[in-house]
Amino acid sequence: MNLGLTEEHRMVQKMVRDFVQKEVAPVIKEYDRKQEMAPFVLPRMAELGILGICIPVKYGGQGMDYVALGLACEELEAVDTTLRVVMSVHTGLCSMTLLQWGTEEQKQKFLVPLARGEKIGAGAFTEPGVGSDFGNIQATGKRAGDDFILNGEKMWISLATKADYAMVTVRTIPDAKKAYQGLTAFIVDLKSPGVTVGDIHGKLGVRAGSTGWINLQDVRVPASNMIGEEGEGFKVTMSAFDNGRYTVAAGATGLIRAAMEASAAYANERRSFGKPIAEHQLVQAKIARMALDYDAAILLYLKAGWLKNEGMRNTRETSSAKWYATEKSFEAANEAIQIHGAYGFSDEYDVERYMRNARGAVIYEGSNEIQHLIQASYALGNRRDKPLRMEMPAYDPDEWQME
Repeated sequence: MNLGLTEEHRMVQKMVRDFVQKEVAPVIKEYDRKQEMAPFVLPRMAELGILGICIPVKYGGQGMDYVALGLACEELEAVDTTLRVVMSVHTGLCSMTLLQWGTEEQKQKFLVPLARGEKIGAGAFTEPGVGSDFGNIQATGKRAGDDFILNGEKMWISLATKADYAMVTVRTIPDAKKAYQGLTAFIVDLKSPGVTVGDIHGKLGVRAGSTGWINLQDVRVPASNMIGEEGEGFKVTMSAFDNGRYTVAAGATGLIRAAMEASAAYANERRSFGKPIAEHQLVQAKIARMALDYDAAILLYLKAGWLKNEGMRNTRETSSAKWYATEKSFEAANEAIQIHGAYGFSDEYDVERYMRNARGAVIYEGSNEIQHLIQASYALGNRRDKPLRMEMPAYDPDEWQME
């Protein structure tokens, strides 16, 4: 395993960092207050190729590897979590799932415009009464000739009102021996008759992003839009979560860095008891912890990215990276507020937004309680990764960068 970054990786870092620092950072506070997504974000990310960064060139992407995806997510969330959320759902849950499970026809029809940013994708899995208990999905799909008729409601769906397509998992085999074996995944055109969407307001964090609901009422979806085979919806969705959690882990690492850098800058400026607070040991201890956690979080997500590049299963490693980075990002943001004192309690400084944004990541993409259970099941020998019918493709620069 080589932890060194290539010149291409450093170019990605610089490109994304320049974008967010010059174009997003000056206005993010305004849009966070208005609780709406800046209208230029999605078109600009598409223009820069960020949305299709780890999708092969022949499918409309940039042909870079999964480590490049992680680095991009780190830089995006170092300014605001809403930017990384776009990558988690559009790229991680939707595009990468199509890359892994889609047929060639599906890739040409759906993946190419998604990778180019001509269309926006979402992942519609969570329901009003179903989060971590994913096998309990209540939305249904009933075959009708060459189509399926979908009914149900999906809740807490990022980009619900911005997306053109959504990866949707429903129950198509009600009498399956085990509940999770009755699930099937589809790619759904959200402009189809019977689909209604709406925004959720009043969120604690991720306010400058789009979060909403999707209602499906007798929505007719061609059977050719099925992702994987009927009854494989659980496998498809769990592999999508591996991709989504990877982006969350990398993004949360960026938030740790942002909290650390903000704290260091403020500590060097603020004076108390006749000297900068950076000279007080308890303040130093808080910043030192952030630095340590940042380094550890990088190693965890880079390991997961390397495994992805090799085409190896990474459920345990991605879960570990997500668990650690999200918990430590919330701790770092909380300590950053403490270092800023009363000013940290105001949105005059970014650290209060960091904490609000960080709080959500320990819940979504599988709550951290679920990550505890995943890690315990591996450590106790109770869990073994069974081969999937379709594994995530290993990164091959000769193939991925070829038209």
